[in-house]
Amino acid sequence: MRMERLFTLNDTQAAALGAGILGTGGGGNTYVGQTWLEKELRDRGGGCRIIDADSVPDDALVCCVGTMGAPTVSNEKLLRGDEFVVGVRALEDHLKARIGALLISEIGGSNALKPLIAGLQLNLPVVDGDPMGRAFPELQMDTFAIGGVSLSPFALVDSHGNVVIMDHVDSPQRAESYARALTIEMGGSAALMMPVVTGRVMKQHLIRGTLSLAEKMGHAILAARAGGHDPAETVAALGSGRVLFRGKITDIERRTVQGFARGRMRLAGFGAAAGQMEIVFQNENLIAWQDGRIICTVPDLICVLSLDDGEPIGTESLRYGLRVAVIGMPAARELKTPAALAFVGPAAFGYPDVTFAPMPGDLL
Repeated sequence: MRMERLFTLNDTQAAALGAGILGTGGGGNTYVGQTWLEKELRDRGGGCRIIDADSVPDDALVCCVGTMGAPTVSNEKLLRGDEFVVGVRALEDHLKARIGALLISEIGGSNALKPLIAGLQLNLPVVDGDPMGRAFPELQMDTFAIGGVSLSPFALVDSHGNVVIMDHVDSPQRAESYARALTIEMGGSAALMMPVVTGRVMKQHLIRGTLSLAEKMGHAILAARAGGHDPAETVAALGSGRVLFRGKITDIERRTVQGFARGRMRLAGFGAAAGQMEIVFQNENLIAWQDGRIICTVPDLICVLSLDDGEPIGTESLRYGLRVAVIGMPAARELKTPAALAFVGPAAFGYPDVTFAPMPGDLL
């Protein structure tokens, strides 16, 4: 059944909370995206049209939109505001064709909300789904690239209105390498339109329903707060996962290197026998060790939430003394095939000796 609904001001808080969880620490700070999205909704006095994948004609063109760069940079270096419009129009001029709908590039963090901003600005619907089912730090780590879909042409736009279009790139890894270098030259954060695909290709590769899932998770946190329940347990159950650890951050190492926020955090559990946890991240949380034993790895989701209210905490906001709950959730099934693990498994992040042991179940 083909469906369309309006995303309104009443939906922003839940969507931002859920996107923060699914971002596993990355995707950009949701406060920035939520504030901007609410302004666009108020200024336009309406809502953003959300459609399902089957509503898109097979021969229509659709395009992912979002931003590229380190979360530590995007928090301080805000976009000018019209970059998505500039980039989409530049691609349309290059292709001599119109874009019929927009896609969410990753359902994590602020990047889950920015396509809705673009949809309002361009008067285009946004498809309920994305090609990651979470957030990942590199462009080739999505189901389009995993499935052999070309990521070019693509467009990058900086805060000065400068536009770069890459007409042809011979591999997803090369697309990541070139786009990363350009983003660094653009100040460490830029708007990205990638890839442009047909409706037919989109339906073959998209992880469906992820915006709805983010909203559902956000509503669950709000309900848990109102009812005095444990937000971490509520979210973990909703995502077919479990609470891995409760404690406080005792040490945080973080640096911005080659366009990424890289580092590790250490946590101490409450009580003498509660143990220790260590998590490494590259924009997003990658691997969690408890008392020296690996308990969760990418592509499964490792999410850090405030112990008090379930607020998701991005890697750019981690600091000493925060009391947190760490939850693990299984990745979408599309990310756990042998072909996908070559792109998003531990070895793809520089941990060839770490074996992915999937959590039971699927996120979707």
